[in-house]
Parts: sequence; C-alpha cells; structure tokens
Amino acid sequence: MIPASQVARLQNALPFWLSLGLVPLVVLGASYGGWMLILAPVYALIMTSIVDAATALNTENADTETAETDLFWYRLVTLIWFPLQFATQFGLLWWVTHSTHLAGWEKLATFYGVGLMAGGIGINYAHELMHQKNRIERWLGDLLMASVLYSHFRSEHLLVHHRYVGTPRDPVTARYNEGFHRFFPRVLRQCLTSAWGAEAAMLARKGLPPLHRSNPFWRYWGLQAGMLILAVAVGGWAGLGLFLFQAFVAVWYLELTNYVEHYGLTRKHLGDGKYEHVQPRHSWNASHRASNWLLINLQRHSDHHYKPNRRFPLLQNYDEDEAPQLPYGYPMMTAAAMIPPLWRRVMNPRVRAWRKRYYPEIEDWQPYKMATNPPPR
Repeated sequence: MIPASQVARLQNALPFWLSLGLVPLVVLGASYGGWMLILAPVYALIMTSIVDAATALNTENADTETAETDLFWYRLVTLIWFPLQFATQFGLLWWVTHSTHLAGWEKLATFYGVGLMAGGIGINYAHELMHQKNRIERWLGDLLMASVLYSHFRSEHLLVHHRYVGTPRDPVTARYNEGFHRFFPRVLRQCLTSAWGAEAAMLARKGLPPLHRSNPFWRYWGLQAGMLILAVAVGGWAGLGLFLFQAFVAVWYLELTNYVEHYGLTRKHLGDGKYEHVQPRHSWNASHRASNWLLINLQRHSDHHYKPNRRFPLLQNYDEDEAPQLPYGYPMMTAAAMIPPLWRRVMNPRVRAWRKRYYPEIEDWQPYKMATNPPPR
C-alpha cells in the first residue's frame, strides 16, 4: 500500500506527465495517416495554449528545501522519457519504411510529429538531465541529444550560454530586431564552433590537446554515429532520410525556444570586456499553467539561470517587478517567432519598455547592439 504522502506527491506531479500523451498520438498518426497526423501538433501547441488561456497563471512557489526523495514522481518522467522516445523513433522508422499504407507526405508528417516530440519534449528533458550531477541522468541527457544529432548542445549550453548569456559571446541570445530565420542558421554555425572552442580551452588549461580522449566530443560523435547506423539498419536509406528530417525538426524547435527565452535582453557592460552578473531580468518568463506543465517549468527561466542545478519542480516564479514576462506561453510565442513582422510587433515594444524600466540611465543603446559574429575567446 502506497503511503498517503506518496499518493499526494504523485497527484501533484502528474500534470507534469502531460508530455507522455504525445507518444500514443504520434503512433496513431503513423497507424492511420490522414487527419490523424495533426493530433500531436494540436495537442502540444494548440490545446496547451487553449488551456493556458482558460486557466489562471500559476505563481505559486515550491519550497526550495524540499528533499530529493520527495521529488521522485517528478524526476521519474524525465528518467523514463529516453526509452519511450527511442522506441517511438526507431519503432516508427521500421513501421513507416516497411508499410505501404502511407503516402510520401504522410511519412514526412509522421516524422514531423516525431521531431516535435523529440525537440519540444526530449531536448527539454535532456536540458534538465544535463544540469544534474548524477551520472545516469547526464548519460540519459547525452543519449537524448544524440537521438537528434545535436550532442554539442550540452557543451555549448553549460560552458557558453550560462556564462555569457546576454552578451555578444553568447550565440543563442537573440539580438534585438534579429528575425528567427536569420537567427537559426547563425546559431547552427556558431553553437558548434563555440562548443568546440569551450571544450578545447578547458583542455588547454590542463595542458592537453583538443583531441584528447577526455574531450566529450568523442562521446558525442560516437553516440550520433551509432544512431545513424541504427537508422540505416532499421529503415535503409529512406529510414536515414526520415531520421535526419526528425532531427532537423527537433533542433528547429529547440532553437525557437532559445530565440524566445532571451530575445533583445542584454547585460550592462561595465567596461574592460566585463558585464554585470546575470539577473532575473535577463530572461523572458511565462507563468502560464499548462505550458509549464508540458515543458516542466522551462518558462521559469530566470530562476534556472540563477540556480542551474535546481530541479524543475523547485524552480521559482518571479513577478513583473523582478523579471520580464511574456504575454503568452512558449508554444504560442514560438509560433509567433516564425513570423518575424508579427514577432517584432509583439516583442519590440516590450524590449524597449524593458530597457526603460531596468536601465533608465542608458540613453544610447547602439553600443549594446550585439554583433552577429561573437568575438573569439
């Protein structure tokens, strides 16, 4: 018999298990094709936004001193996600390439859904896992990133983004007026080189060459090569193409989220290449209930930058006096980001208001216009 306290914790954690609903919806789409293929995107993007609009904002904060053992039901969903995603990715790869009931566009639509699941949920869970000290969790994070061929994200995120967010040295801080369709190819290029540069610099400080066996890029390359070989073994060359397509979709959703999280927000330059410490005001936040359930509190982004190792159920909400707030949750905001004129209409006035609110002493913002090519380290 489960103790009453455990039952209560399970009930509190269950809303954060909403992501599991994507798995059967993606499978249903692959099984029947046609209009069933829209179920996963409608569930993740539209229904979540509708529930956000219909419910009050969630501004409650958990006790940050909560014991690790009391977070079991919250952590469990992040631990079981990789085997579920892996089975879905490669099970559907075999199914789609060995079935004749789906047209070509239906196969692509199926793996668009797989990419949405792997990017919108899988990479988000990988992000949670890679910040933890537990070796199993970090390995699960690496496996999730390898399944979308974006393993270097871990090095870039931990060694570059958290250190340099809001400065020209952070590739994924979206510049003011930079549209997503310019941001995306820039980030693909710069994140890979900045991740490699950060790992090479760490090795150099230890007197080791860049290709030393301790460089995690060896693990990244090995895991990604294994995923590609398995895709060919399961689905042939068509399977490889579909696997590459879902990886592209997943990375697209990741970088859409990165674009939204810090758009136009810059840290104050103190001179001599130094910047103020990261503050809650340097991340866009959203207190929308359903999208925070789906994204395991990713939208409490300011607190994540304050305490990167803090587990998602303990992330704290900030009010508008401390951190800038988005008008909608991330699903709706990422949709707006794909239409640059709409995005600028919604967000540029908010960035200008943010500047006046937090930095009224700065009259000329031109020196803060960050270059699209960060200076070398």
